[in-house]
Amino acid sequence: MPQGRMTIGLYNSYDPVKFHEAHRRALARAGPVALAFDANLATFGFPYAKDLQTPLEIVRWVSGTTSIGEDGKYLVELAEAGRFQTFGFPRKGFPPQLGDIVVTTNRPDPTRAAGPQLLAGLLKRGHSLCLVFGLGPRGLDDREVYPLGRYHFDLTGKGLSLETATAVGAAPALIWAHRHSE
Repeated sequence: MPQGRMTIGLYNSYDPVKFHEAHRRALARAGPVALAFDANLATFGFPYAKDLQTPLEIVRWVSGTTSIGEDGKYLVELAEAGRFQTFGFPRKGFPPQLGDIVVTTNRPDPTRAAGPQLLAGLLKRGHSLCLVFGLGPRGLDDREVYPLGRYHFDLTGKGLSLETATAVGAAPALIWAHRHSE
């Protein structure tokens, strides 16, 4: 049975109009994590410049402005493999091709709470998952984004709030480790 694909989803909670340093750094940091843990990368609502039309154009621009991830090399590698996608804000739901949506939060809805073992098991059984991370101090919108998640994942299991870059690195690693155990 083919295994499912994990996608790291970066949701823009900063500014819907202007591309900021925080957007660029989040992309540069997430690319190597996606490669390391066999995941795809997707962005939601990022205000890319109009002259950047394709995912490859976006990552080539980002790679020319960062030293993270071997000067953006890993992000470019991800895009060249067709594993980086861009989407607008998911007004009526996330793209179905990304699989089940997993809202990353330190305040999971108890009826949707899922641990790393469950998520790894879904991947092993062929289900694809998109882990959605909110960028910025507000994180994900409780009213708009939380209801769209089939699962809610508190990666600490303790309700602790982690900085976005830490969570983006830790969550896929934790799921990957469970997926490859036994």
